[in-house]
Amino acid sequence: MTSGFAKVSVGYRIASMPRQIEENANGALGALLRTMLYGCEVRWENTRTMLEHTRQHPDILITASDRAPVIVEAEYDPAMSVDNDAKSRLGQTPEGDPRIIESAIALRYPKEIEFAYDLDQEIANASFSYYVLYADGSRFPKSGWLTGSATDLADLISLVSVPQSTVNAAAKVLEDGIDNATRVLDEVDKLRPAATRTIARLLGMSNVTQTRRMACAIIANALVFHERLSGMHDGVKPLALVCGPEIDNPQNETLTAWNYILEEVNYWSIFAIAKDVLGQISSGDAKRILSRLRETAQRIHESGVSNAHDLTGRIFQRLIADRKYLATFYTLPASAALLAQLAVAKMKNVDWSDAEAISQLRIADFACGTGALLSAVYEQIATRYERSGGNTAKLHPTMLEKVLYGCDVMPSAIHITGSTLSGMEPSVQFQNTRLYTLAYGRQKDDSVAIGSLELLKSSAVMTLFNTSDPAKRTGSVGEETATQINTDIPDNGFDLIIMNPPFTRSTNHEGQHRNIVNPAFAAFGATTNDQSKMGDRLNQLGKQTCYHGNAGLASAFAAIADRKLKPDGILALVLPLSVAAGSSWQKFRKLLDKCYTDVSVVSIADNGNNIAFSSSTAMGDCLIVARKTKEGNGVEKKISFTSLERRPRDFLTAREIAKSMLNQSSIRGIDDGPYGGTPLTIGDETAGEMIDTPPPSKSQFGKNWGAVRLQDSSLAQTAYALSKSKLRLPSAGATFDLAVSSLDDVGKLGLVHRLIVGPPHPAPFVKMQPSPTATYPALWNHDAKRETKMTCKPDSQLRVQQGMEKRADEIWKTASRAHINLDFRFNSQPLAVAFTEKASIGGTAWPSIIFDDERFDYAFTLWGNSTLGLLAHWWHSNLQQSGRGRTTISAVGPLTMLDFRVLSNNQLEMAQQIFEDFRDKEFLPAYLADIDPNRELLDRRVICDLLGFDENVFAAVRRLSAKWCAEPSVHGGKKRP
Repeated sequence: MTSGFAKVSVGYRIASMPRQIEENANGALGALLRTMLYGCEVRWENTRTMLEHTRQHPDILITASDRAPVIVEAEYDPAMSVDNDAKSRLGQTPEGDPRIIESAIALRYPKEIEFAYDLDQEIANASFSYYVLYADGSRFPKSGWLTGSATDLADLISLVSVPQSTVNAAAKVLEDGIDNATRVLDEVDKLRPAATRTIARLLGMSNVTQTRRMACAIIANALVFHERLSGMHDGVKPLALVCGPEIDNPQNETLTAWNYILEEVNYWSIFAIAKDVLGQISSGDAKRILSRLRETAQRIHESGVSNAHDLTGRIFQRLIADRKYLATFYTLPASAALLAQLAVAKMKNVDWSDAEAISQLRIADFACGTGALLSAVYEQIATRYERSGGNTAKLHPTMLEKVLYGCDVMPSAIHITGSTLSGMEPSVQFQNTRLYTLAYGRQKDDSVAIGSLELLKSSAVMTLFNTSDPAKRTGSVGEETATQINTDIPDNGFDLIIMNPPFTRSTNHEGQHRNIVNPAFAAFGATTNDQSKMGDRLNQLGKQTCYHGNAGLASAFAAIADRKLKPDGILALVLPLSVAAGSSWQKFRKLLDKCYTDVSVVSIADNGNNIAFSSSTAMGDCLIVARKTKEGNGVEKKISFTSLERRPRDFLTAREIAKSMLNQSSIRGIDDGPYGGTPLTIGDETAGEMIDTPPPSKSQFGKNWGAVRLQDSSLAQTAYALSKSKLRLPSAGATFDLAVSSLDDVGKLGLVHRLIVGPPHPAPFVKMQPSPTATYPALWNHDAKRETKMTCKPDSQLRVQQGMEKRADEIWKTASRAHINLDFRFNSQPLAVAFTEKASIGGTAWPSIIFDDERFDYAFTLWGNSTLGLLAHWWHSNLQQSGRGRTTISAVGPLTMLDFRVLSNNQLEMAQQIFEDFRDKEFLPAYLADIDPNRELLDRRVICDLLGFDENVFAAVRRLSAKWCAEPSVHGGKKRP
């Protein structure tokens, strides 16, 4: 590679440094990219490369057989014309490539490149500025420049060479094709139900419409893969010659072709089950199905995206049976990419250029679903290997045979996981994979099995039940026929465990599962007896772990991950956002505090249905990535919290978010004052904020995480300071002492409602309509229209059940005038604390808070409904649902509140006086606290009259109110009046 200099003697430098022309820099960069983009053709400064513009010579052109061409136009800083140059390439067609250029990268060389002595070295070490322009007129980022190395640029090129719009369009084509084919099977089910029942048995599912869609999806998947293989193996005919419109018996030809693939090319995980499903359909019906799905497969193949981009994974996830019980939500592709990039980046001491070193890794997803997370990890590892000059095709067998482990209870899920992983390098054969369908439910010996949860048993070798059932074949070469497979899944044996486990809970207190004995095990038609026995088995295996029935199956899978990880291994989980708050997840938080370091928690501040990294759910979740360590090894165990403005919309965004997170050398702490967190930026756009928390003391292990779903991290800094008896307000300019304590230190908590009212639970009371003469009045449920004033009337009365009078008298002793809101809808309800004129029993929504000094009732009501009280309530709550903060009577105890015990008699009298002044004042919903005149007046009275602070502090509190009301987790997207 020319450097642009004449040869000079060693050690001699020309005094006046010559300037490198841009063509030299383009050549050096192009040559470096060629080593990083295996399988791509990289050309630079060539004429006659564009069909319509033969005189033009793009700076760098990257093409590949299965990807869209990409142009890089580059100039030295300030690069005044690079934007126009890049735009001019869009829509052009390269010589020898039928696809047009849909994306062009505008790149700015730094000044040191222009005057480099060793140009190759400077290019290899440089930090470039760049952005992407698309044919539809859009730009990434929307404004500003990205920055990164040549490796980052190669990653970017790989991503933009498969436009997301193309992937989305292909997914829509696939789903439409499956729907059209399913209509044929629905007709078959009406006329020949025995055939569809047989297909259902092959899939391990019930004979329902969902199953018939799954069957068509499996056939479609095989056809897509078939078309791709036809261009790689001489003996594999294209679909047009197998099931095209001119073929008399397409079913027979297709089955013959698939038999050839199984015998000569193999890929049992893809074609064996598809062959058996297709063989159960009559030739006429099969012809109709193949006709519809062949066209679908051909259109997808023409798009260039094929299996490598998880199309079938997306579709299959929507078809998984019993989702209402398994609570399986597909990890969105961009979310999976983000989690995988963060997780793989934390893996220490791995030489990504060494295939042998990579082969020693063990990576698992014990709830693999459709393999989205395993595929994302594979992509990350393959990319690192490729950027180091490796041939990813040579790595492929090792990844599938040795490195990647996947388990699930759904045979069809294992099928699509195998398909997706195989599709990374479809021309490369491999032996048996480490993908397993696990036993679930009642077994032949009358025992019960609970799928991957059996891994809670300590063992080095796991016996996995498998049969010759084609749905359970796992390799690409040969057929697995063993009835049992012994595989090594040792404790402390894995380098990375990545999962998005089911969130289902074993409890069934209310909602859609109230008539189910154990929703966690109600899938696949399990009887009530089976459910009970499976629940008992989990309870037995889950002892001495972080599993908790109220936290659900996700906590059991977290326990499995902890058991199976090596020291220094990486934990990467998608968990419900309830993990951040609540007593049922406390054991897991304690586990992280005690045995993990380098912990990252990522949540989404957005509102509405966009607060989850998974699809098809409006319930918030979060990403947790951490490194396992040993207790007492002296490693600092701080937790870093990242709140994203919105979930990543595509792979590019996910990559830049991860890169921004990983490149932060210093992160602002939660105890650094109310100045906000460290911003994450993509170009000129803010993507979110990061904030560090100090290592917890042993006495604080398991404490709630408040710093999730934050748009403005200064709120977290104020709330954290408040919990430490410091009033640290935005722009107040000073820190003030303020005596606070926890709710359970100052008062006593009432009882959970299930112990008060029955049935179905045995309890002494029955709830009835309210009465002004009730012996046992109760404040039970929410009614936002009735709760506009701090004083609320009981909405129920309780009747004592015969024979339970003594227990009723005991419970009546917990009646009080102060009640706390456990299910606070910030965007519709005004009150965090309600006051009843007479002692009342608190119920589901409004449990009682009992104070030794009845004057505290007034102070508690004022504090709880002031801005500082609202902030503390929000900080402590589970923010899993948009515009709503939930907690439980078992979790509300640590809530930060003013310590009324240190107030003087004068202050307590003042509190009662303020309460009387506000008795009949109406309040707006809490999300409007910043514009509510009565809330503003309440803040003034509490801050200035009760606590004695000046007007500057009051003004800062009102500024805090505006910040809090602007949080998406508070307003939930609801419009302001």
